[in-house]
Amino acid sequence: MENKLQSFKANFGTLPVFLTAISTILGAVMFLRFGYAVGEVGFMGTLLIILIGHLVTIPTAMALAEIATNQKVEGGGEYFIISRSFGLNIGSSIGLALYLSQAISVAFYIIAFAESFEAIKPWVSSELGYTITDNRIFSVPALLLLIGLMVTKGADLGMKALYVVVAILFVSLVMFFLGSTDYSNVYDSSLIFKNVDSEKGFFFVFAIIFPAFTGMTAGVGLSGDLKDPKKSIPMGTLAATIVGMVLYVFIALKLVYSASPDDLVNDQLIMSKIALWGPIIPLGLAAATISSALGSFMVAPRTLQAIGSDNVIPNKKVNEFVAAGTAKNNEPKNATIITSVIALVFVLMGDVNAVAEVISMFFMVTYGSLCLISFMQHFAADPSYRPSFKSKWYLSLLGAVLCIYLMFKVNAVYAVASILLMVGIYFYITFNNSNKKGMANIFQGVIHQFSRNLQVFLQKTEKENSDDYWRPGVICLNKDSFERLAAFDMMKWISHRYGFGTYIHFEKGYFSKATRQTADEKLSKLIEMANTTKSNVFLETIISPSNTNAIVQAIQQPGISGHDNNMMLFEFKKGTTEWLTDVVDNYNLIASADYDLCILASSDRNFGYRSEIHVWIKKEDFENANLMILLSYIILGHPDWKKSEIKIFAVVDKANIEKEKDSLIELTTTGRLPISPNNIIMLPIDENVDKIQLINETSKSADLTILGFHESNLKTKGIEIFNTYNGLGNVLFVNTRHSKLIK
Repeated sequence: MENKLQSFKANFGTLPVFLTAISTILGAVMFLRFGYAVGEVGFMGTLLIILIGHLVTIPTAMALAEIATNQKVEGGGEYFIISRSFGLNIGSSIGLALYLSQAISVAFYIIAFAESFEAIKPWVSSELGYTITDNRIFSVPALLLLIGLMVTKGADLGMKALYVVVAILFVSLVMFFLGSTDYSNVYDSSLIFKNVDSEKGFFFVFAIIFPAFTGMTAGVGLSGDLKDPKKSIPMGTLAATIVGMVLYVFIALKLVYSASPDDLVNDQLIMSKIALWGPIIPLGLAAATISSALGSFMVAPRTLQAIGSDNVIPNKKVNEFVAAGTAKNNEPKNATIITSVIALVFVLMGDVNAVAEVISMFFMVTYGSLCLISFMQHFAADPSYRPSFKSKWYLSLLGAVLCIYLMFKVNAVYAVASILLMVGIYFYITFNNSNKKGMANIFQGVIHQFSRNLQVFLQKTEKENSDDYWRPGVICLNKDSFERLAAFDMMKWISHRYGFGTYIHFEKGYFSKATRQTADEKLSKLIEMANTTKSNVFLETIISPSNTNAIVQAIQQPGISGHDNNMMLFEFKKGTTEWLTDVVDNYNLIASADYDLCILASSDRNFGYRSEIHVWIKKEDFENANLMILLSYIILGHPDWKKSEIKIFAVVDKANIEKEKDSLIELTTTGRLPISPNNIIMLPIDENVDKIQLINETSKSADLTILGFHESNLKTKGIEIFNTYNGLGNVLFVNTRHSKLIK
């Protein structure tokens, strides 16, 4: 897809990234609520808040730097990274939530900006005789002025203003650290390590303070305007994160030395009483909030513009409107107008304290996504993922897990609401944009690597005794996959829970580009069929000019689960001989692999109503008997056969009939097989009765009949033994190499 944001010249370097991030980190929360936190939980509690907060932000900053040094980060910053890693459906769902949080943040910072005028309210009341009770008298005009500047001048003016406000912010912090109070002269330094129990609770205070640490990704939103994002984003982001963390530690130390806990809790502008020149703090607050608002106002429209450029919104005209930029430098003018409307609505509400928690939730989801991408890329082993800066997988995992944990610790209701909103957006976008990719290759890479490592591990481990702990590992080779579904269904049932199956479609012919394309198309159809039927069978194709070569190739296929293959299944239509003849002729090949052999004879009745499975145990079926019973039980475990029953018919000598019945009842009972004693039917051998006719008559209504056969029968009768049960529906012929144990 052509990216519209790439055709314009980028002008910014590393400094704007650092300034945008640091001015957001050292923002409104630092001036208005950080003193409250120190007063509530003490210096050690505040250090713990800083530590936990940065256990999220530092891994996120490192993950962001890693991803940014691997790919060209285009317009949209965080949204671009997430959408290109997770796919557009998931990425855009998170991106829209991210945009809303950025847009609402503008209103949050403007309302905080209005708090800086608290210092002049007493003067207005005493000198002008007017009492100001509503801070919207300051916030609304400030927002309108900011909107006017952003719409008419764009990011260029925003960056120039940013240099000014960061300078004021720097001066205010210097004045704060140079100031002193009477309290600091008498403070007992031994109390600095005193634990303070907060009435509000640690995580309540954490929820208020955490947004102070979450500005490190703010500069990424300028990625489309950066000369060299791969350099500027890592350097600017990491520098702002580390500088911010160090400053917060020293600010907490200064506060605890300079004011009592009561003053810290009750006076939100306590920093002005500590500073060398008090009025600089309201000025710094104003500068910090305006700079944060500027940062959010520059980032949010660019996120929305990138979303529109990706045609995510299910309306072409809306996408074109939000993606449109100015002719000169592609400033997101329309996206800025939309952001302005959202910000104005929340400013007019006057109080966004509750909304601020939702904003934190959305940012947590964003940070968790970035950490998750970095973590998964460490295990996906994608050759195209070659970042020049590398984070550590355990740091990325820590960041992702902590984000989820903290979301629910801070506010479980808002956490659930945030997740549900994004899930709703995801399904809405997926429903209206079915052509968008729902999952990115990163997930497949992780699964492939995990599967590979697991296969190697299983190969190295000591194998279990297959006779004692037998389960089927079946290979089915079939060239009539789309004429009859009996073999596919049989594999689906065997592989549902207990067994492992590999279904191989045999495409007869010489290997060429044309036959390969045909085989791939048929494989795609089989995969679609497996998805529809919720099959657990692994699907593959083989191209070979001869039936014997195809059988040899199939025999050599490895087990797909780490479990060795131990059985082969073939299917033929009753009355046909070509494919069946080749299977019988190659019996010795199958026997040399020590595989059990099953041959499914398909009839026009198919599997009928799937209500009865008949197992016939003849005198010569001593070795095959247990495998036949186990296969009937395994097939019965599939939901398709949930209303069916197994009947065992045993043809035995008349003298041993009671003994043999007791033996079968004990076998099924101790083996915990769902076979009622009433369904174990003993038939005495009568030389005057034709066994084939008896089976045809007795099981003509059965939906599946399981019979045994022996190698000696193949040598004497050949394929005749498989075409003599014309009165039955589908018949599964079973031959085992080793007798199975039913425990």
